[in-house]
Amino acid sequence: MPVDARRLIRKMRGGAQPHLIETSDGHFYVVKFLNNPQHRRILVNEWLGSAFLNYLGISTPESAIVRVSEEFLRENPEVHIQLGSGRHAVEPGWHFGSRFPGDPAVNVVYDFLPDTLLSGVENLADFRGALAFDKWTGNADSRQSIFFRARLKQWLPNTGSHGTRTGFVAHMVDHGFLFEGPHWELKDSPLYGLYFRPMVYQSIRGLDDFQPWLDRIVHFPEEVVDLAVKQIPAAWIEGEEQALSDLLDRLLARSRRVPDLIEAGRAGSKERFPAWR
Repeated sequence: MPVDARRLIRKMRGGAQPHLIETSDGHFYVVKFLNNPQHRRILVNEWLGSAFLNYLGISTPESAIVRVSEEFLRENPEVHIQLGSGRHAVEPGWHFGSRFPGDPAVNVVYDFLPDTLLSGVENLADFRGALAFDKWTGNADSRQSIFFRARLKQWLPNTGSHGTRTGFVAHMVDHGFLFEGPHWELKDSPLYGLYFRPMVYQSIRGLDDFQPWLDRIVHFPEEVVDLAVKQIPAAWIEGEEQALSDLLDRLLARSRRVPDLIEAGRAGSKERFPAWR
């Protein structure tokens, strides 16, 4: 269900100039606006990326459509887009929100962990699934993630952890440059989608280590794609409906190539996969 923007927390880093906003459901979302500097297609990419990762069972923030009203913008004049020396107003309407894990006044989120902590992240294997996903979707950005310490039962219910056990959890974030970002193309590069910390790949010995995510991608259901598209606000794709349909047709056809794309990525960056023989 869509939620309404209620309170600005702060402006975030990033080329799309997102803002952290509290919404009517009591949660906090990193919001990317329709008229962001990168292109409105970035919102579509984020929405589809979230839906597909959820189906694949890869940890990622919940997403929402956030309604920004004229009243909210009047009450929060610091919400704006900066282009050079010019300040541009955010358009009222429907925007993309990625849920922040908890209350930003209480919960600390990291975009970097030292090796001693990174190796103990509870769902570190999700980086393998994310690599297969990024190769499939032609993610022109490096793999982005955040980390936070939390009760595992809440964030990773399938791990079987005791309800009070805590640990570091990784969330895969920032999917605006899937499909070459605003270009909506599917290109290949050995470096596409790689996380900058080789540790997350050091135990991979072959394609079997990308299961079960690899099989789920190769046999990705059209129904999951169709449902995600139906939930996209019309303003995000107005006049580009056919271009999006063509892109997703190519994406589904490409799913069968993902094992080869992973192999090519490994061949182009062997130092990241020391155990792969």
